[in-house]
Amino acid sequence: MGEHCAGDRPDDDSTAPAEQLEIAVAAARKAAKSAKPRKPPALAAELPVARVVVDKALSHLDQYFDYAVPETMAETAQPGVRVRVRFGGHAAGDRRRGGGLIDGIVVDRLAASDYSGPLARIERVLSPEPVLPARMLDLARAVADRYAGTLADVLSLALPPRHARVETEPATDPLPAPGRPEPGSWARYADGPRLLEALATGESPRTVWTALPGPTWPGEIALLLAAVLASGRGGIVVLPDGKAVARVDEAMEQLLGRGHHIALTAEVGPEERYRRWLGVSRGTVKAVVGTRAAMFAPVADLGLVALWDDGDTAHSELHAPQPHVREVLVMRALREQAAFLVGGLTTSVDAAQLVRSGWAQPVEADRARVREAAPLLRTVGDFDLARDDAARVARLPTMAWDVARRALESGPVLVQVPRRGYVPHAACLRCRASARCTACVGPLELTSSEGALVCSWCGRHEVGWRCAECGGAKLRANVVGARRTAEELGRAFPRVPVRTSGRDAVLATVPDVPALVVATPGAEPVAAGGYAAALLLDGWLLLNRPDLRAGEEALRRWLGAASLVRPASEGGAVVIIAEPTLRAVQALVRWDPQGYARTELAERAELGLPPVSRMASVTGSPTAVAELMRLVRLPEGAETLGPVPAPPPRSPQAPANTRTSRARTKSAAARAAIDRPPAPASDAPGLWTPGRQAPEPPPEERRERLLIRVAPGRGAELAAALKSAQALWMSRGPAETVWVRMDPLDIG
Repeated sequence: MGEHCAGDRPDDDSTAPAEQLEIAVAAARKAAKSAKPRKPPALAAELPVARVVVDKALSHLDQYFDYAVPETMAETAQPGVRVRVRFGGHAAGDRRRGGGLIDGIVVDRLAASDYSGPLARIERVLSPEPVLPARMLDLARAVADRYAGTLADVLSLALPPRHARVETEPATDPLPAPGRPEPGSWARYADGPRLLEALATGESPRTVWTALPGPTWPGEIALLLAAVLASGRGGIVVLPDGKAVARVDEAMEQLLGRGHHIALTAEVGPEERYRRWLGVSRGTVKAVVGTRAAMFAPVADLGLVALWDDGDTAHSELHAPQPHVREVLVMRALREQAAFLVGGLTTSVDAAQLVRSGWAQPVEADRARVREAAPLLRTVGDFDLARDDAARVARLPTMAWDVARRALESGPVLVQVPRRGYVPHAACLRCRASARCTACVGPLELTSSEGALVCSWCGRHEVGWRCAECGGAKLRANVVGARRTAEELGRAFPRVPVRTSGRDAVLATVPDVPALVVATPGAEPVAAGGYAAALLLDGWLLLNRPDLRAGEEALRRWLGAASLVRPASEGGAVVIIAEPTLRAVQALVRWDPQGYARTELAERAELGLPPVSRMASVTGSPTAVAELMRLVRLPEGAETLGPVPAPPPRSPQAPANTRTSRARTKSAAARAAIDRPPAPASDAPGLWTPGRQAPEPPPEERRERLLIRVAPGRGAELAAALKSAQALWMSRGPAETVWVRMDPLDIG
């Protein structure tokens, strides 16, 4: 019944799509047959394998990885250059696929790899500039091993971020070596001229220099660098802060002019810092004066490594693995056969250990020279304060007030004020000596209103304590800090201007006019003609800090301030408010830091305390610390102290001072880091991430700290054991964060 018109074709709509699909499939097959397989880029004809250290700061990945070198990069992918590589992924036939891009540095070129699987290729060479010579790689590896860290962590401290524009600037030729300098003020030291002569003739002495008080030490450091430059070698001087660097930088320019040295500090900015660092790496400049990071400056033909004021905590790196400048420079001196010098207005116990062991020799002035350069020193003790009505009312002893009043007639007066803070640390009520544990010599703390004593090292409760110095049985809680203010001193001296220097603003210099300069320890500005007097207030607060190095640190702070005062022959005077019978106060009055350091070292050697022994700290949650310690195979004779509650973080915003054993966020699917690596440490190519570290936990989280002590000569074994335990723990999957530190500064 239904007829179709001639134009009706009901099959057209149903057959057209099928025909089109068939045609498309046939065309695709034909194209696939005619297409040639894509060949991977040819490899370098010679040494086609590059050994690379990648930017992964995880203990179980602290090794080198092999990559294939494409022919196009055969000339540029040389040892020491930065590259971009694909890390992780999986094998697919004779190639590797997947993974993420990450920065790396080529450390060697090989004819073949000992890895049996396919190698990923180097993606690109970020820069042909060699930034990691073999000697610096060897040093970084040694530092990582000593401090139970990773090579990637150390390289993040040693290599500044790259700036491509700076690398395009042409290198300049180095200046000719200067002439041999005259001894100058080094003639005041018994072995001073001989030291300069040894440096100028190419020798490599090892010395511990105790500088005379006064403003001459920057010029004396400049003479050391000039002497080593005269021998055709290079030198490095590391100072605690930019203020000290500026003084030595100025002294170098006055002695040799511009071009013979560079200053490496953070204040110059990242681009200028990289420009100066490249000048050292390329050999344009052979002398470096800088802060902490300058310890890794790649000076060629190194002849001298020097450190000023090694007791300053600024010389201890805050970022993982937290190396100390002194120890790094000792390693450099040994590896590069360079001279070593550690100097300061005081002698640290660690420096005294170098002399005691015979590794270094002292350079000192005789007592007559010391008395000639030092100011007059006077003390105000508890007995004097008890008889002084003015001290009870104004909190400024009459003697200090009289000295300041007379000194203000001829120049500025420095007032050193301890920082504020509170620590429930116990001390003898009678003699104020620190209360120490009878089992491990750790500091005792008052932990409850009932007066219970607990050791902050081993956690042992102390019962029936008596003072080892005077036999007293009564205790006091020391408040670490002071409420002295510039306003209070302004009221005592209403017609005198008051300047402050501290955490908020640090003054570098002050004019030579009458004024009161109130400064916290370490922030004292330099007076143009020297201070007429100095008042060191509340000295007992520095002495009674709950730390093994409290006395040593207090003496260092006092000597640093007193050395800014004019000599006694010019009327300079220093008043310290502290008990005159205490050892550190006596050392200040006699200006005898060497004797104090030797006595302190002998006591620590008898008790088995650093620097004679080596220590490590493990900090984290109680569960994490216990789990990690179960994995550690400690060296024979190792002693564990604690665990005890760890102090809260120094600042909620501040990053941790110790390296983490594992990132907090890592999924179960990423346990095999080779197959699915974490995100690259640097988002921008060519930037080796500087100063990585884990964030501090919130202050409310409970943390514990365990101390591990080993005998002399066992430090390397302890570091290796802790690092192996961390690597094993990481490889098992997600874990809590634990902070591990070798040779912690603060051990209580």
